[in-house]
Amino acid sequence: MKGQVGKILRVDLNQKSTSTIDTSEYEEWIGGHGLATALFFDLVEDKAISGFNPKNTLVIAPGLLAGTLAPATNRTEMVGIQAQSYPTEWFTRTNIGGRFGALLKYAGFDAITLEGAAEEPTWLNIIDGEVEFEDATGIWGLNTFESQEIIFDEVSGSKGYGGWIDTNNGRKTTQRPSVLAIGPAGENQSRIGVIMTDGGSAFGQGGFGGVWGSKNLKAISVLGTGSVEVADPEELMKTRLWAENYGWDDEDPYEEYKWLNYITSHFGGQPGPHWASYADQKRSHGCYSCHMGCRPKTASGGSNEAICTEASYYTGYDAEAHGEITEISGQVTNLVEKLGINSFEGPLGYVLYLHDEGVLGKGKEIEADIPFEEVGEYEFAEVLLNKIAYREGIGDDLAEGLPRAAEKWGRLEQDLATGDLPQMFWGYPQHYDARTETYWGYASIIGGRDVNCHDFNVPAYWMPTLDITAGRTPPISAEQTAAIIAEKTGWEDPDVFNFSTDKLYSTDMAKVTDWLFKYTRFWKQSCGMCDNAYADFINPYSPDEMKGLTPEGEMKMFKAVTGEDLTFSDTLEIGRKMWNLDRSILVLQGRTREDEDFPDYVYDVPAEGPYYMPVKEDGEWKYKDVCPRNLDREKVKEWKTKYYELAGWNKETGKPTRSTLEELGLEYVADELEDKGKI
Repeated sequence: MKGQVGKILRVDLNQKSTSTIDTSEYEEWIGGHGLATALFFDLVEDKAISGFNPKNTLVIAPGLLAGTLAPATNRTEMVGIQAQSYPTEWFTRTNIGGRFGALLKYAGFDAITLEGAAEEPTWLNIIDGEVEFEDATGIWGLNTFESQEIIFDEVSGSKGYGGWIDTNNGRKTTQRPSVLAIGPAGENQSRIGVIMTDGGSAFGQGGFGGVWGSKNLKAISVLGTGSVEVADPEELMKTRLWAENYGWDDEDPYEEYKWLNYITSHFGGQPGPHWASYADQKRSHGCYSCHMGCRPKTASGGSNEAICTEASYYTGYDAEAHGEITEISGQVTNLVEKLGINSFEGPLGYVLYLHDEGVLGKGKEIEADIPFEEVGEYEFAEVLLNKIAYREGIGDDLAEGLPRAAEKWGRLEQDLATGDLPQMFWGYPQHYDARTETYWGYASIIGGRDVNCHDFNVPAYWMPTLDITAGRTPPISAEQTAAIIAEKTGWEDPDVFNFSTDKLYSTDMAKVTDWLFKYTRFWKQSCGMCDNAYADFINPYSPDEMKGLTPEGEMKMFKAVTGEDLTFSDTLEIGRKMWNLDRSILVLQGRTREDEDFPDYVYDVPAEGPYYMPVKEDGEWKYKDVCPRNLDREKVKEWKTKYYELAGWNKETGKPTRSTLEELGLEYVADELEDKGKI
């Protein structure tokens, strides 16, 4: 298939050997997540092992469109058994942007499998199809920035930016290698350790930095001078220029709607100063092939390329201490990245809550030698984060993640019941609230992590909430939003996108959840499309009355790159196949219907607003603050039955049926489930 470069690299870390597989053997799995999961299934005999077991094979695979001119499509997936989730280390996925995906394909590989564990610290040096196992002893213990810089110099011969690098095949390039690296947190096998590349891009969720540490893998560097063959280069260029009609227009910047500058999942997003942690943005920066440039470069270097929770990790504490956000926020963000800690899991809020309750601190029930009098200052964050990264004192507990720490302290049950420990899905921090944006919660509990897909999140929550709370009228009505999304998803009936309380447990909400899995598995996680740009449902810069480019844009790009004649429905069916393979792995790990539940506070404690969403009540559409609201435990059980039936799974167990798997061409998966007594 065009878009694929032909080879999969197998790396045996224990034997320090490599081999290759022809990508054609896995062509049907597209790339990215689909390809990576299919490889994992074939290579890992026992799917129920720990994430730290050397037999846990990790697979890294760029999306199919990575390395091409298709805009905002350079995402790379990694799959494997994670370390982060609680109480079970589920198979899951994590995702990264930056330059790595394109350069891996330019080096000649569609994927890398990481098998076994090295006997000593190691980094991989991949240049144009050749692989060297390098001694990482000299960089073990260094932070992620230092490690990348040393490897840059090693590969480039100390040539700076713009200097010509001679590769091993006689070619030259001015491109620096792209380096994935773990920091001290990963080296010390933290369950909240991440894998960084450049600044601000990370394989964040899943604790895979700690898994790399258990494999003695410090870094992977890749440099390639090849290319990705596409079916119709002229059509791809035309498609990119056509897509510009949906991008931000600097002559009509919609100044009234400031949220357009920084929220995710619409193709017209425009970088603004909002992502910078303080008034320090110098210029915008983007991942390979991206038109949006959502990652700010700052004058000070603080918080460079960081967005979202990473950029805002310390801003609230900083502002409370100083009356405004200062350069301290950027310094703390840099520290989180250097140490290789997951900023979204970072335990500041819970640690401060327990301190305020009088149970955590010096000489307290939970001993913690941390300078709480310095909260908001750099020194407080420095002490706490270094303790986590190096597993010193209380940091040893926190490096295990908050649920395991709270369990050790005897507080897990009570703090989950009250919501004082807001870990909503498999021990992941509460992101978007299941009590309000219910499909997000459903997708998370039937998966293996916080789903973190913003496709419906922008039109359902951010757009109306930010405008209404600011005293503005949203640029599109609730009825129009529901109608456009129904048209673009293929639902046809706008009532599917109704978030009124009486619809939370409906088959319609099951349809929303199911579409999210099918679309994201194929387009975002296997083709490499960015969550900041797709799905593009509602787009104020659209030439077609607020209608975004989904699904026409995705189909244009896919056809130009691959030459394949698929329909949008075909792609969703392939996404369904990928999702059923994921689900089968979870079942092989022991997943049951009873496991898929929310903590008590979701049922017993109402969510607080404002949280405006499109609802239809008494026959009228409107945006309504759906809070206060909590879920009904028995009705959630009923919803699971509806979803399992819709998905073609056993409604009593949630396991895929043999007939569904055979329909999808997954007979061999059904056979393994049957052999293990799991079907």
